[in-house]
Amino acid sequence: QVQLVESGGGLVQAGGSLRLSCAASGRTFSSPMGWFRQAPGKEREFVASISSSGGGNTYYADSVKGRFTISRDNAKKTVYLQMNSLKPEDTAVYYCATSLYGTAWYQRPSEYHNWGQGTQVTVSS
Repeated sequence: QVQLVESGGGLVQAGGSLRLSCAASGRTFSSPMGWFRQAPGKEREFVASISSSGGGNTYYADSVKGRFTISRDNAKKTVYLQMNSLKPEDTAVYYCATSLYGTAWYQRPSEYHNWGQGTQVTVSS
């Protein structure tokens, strides 16, 4: 019932920035949302999450804390991931998803659904 589409990925040099967007359609945009990433040969891992309200709680993986910022605009049904000081190890396909629960602190992929198709982020050294 909810379709998510990620965009904003691309190729950037180490130290650069990208802003990812995740646009929702089909239902009211009212669930906690998460960003995940998956690099070749690795498991999908948690990046960041945000509560259902625009000014709600946010959570970050230790690997991105201080560099990435998650935000949302419920009127636009969109969640964003601002990525600064990018490193080659940030290279991955980035996905957004809706939480199965009412809070944003869950970090396992199995605790999310309505996955988008992903957007590729490549950081060159």
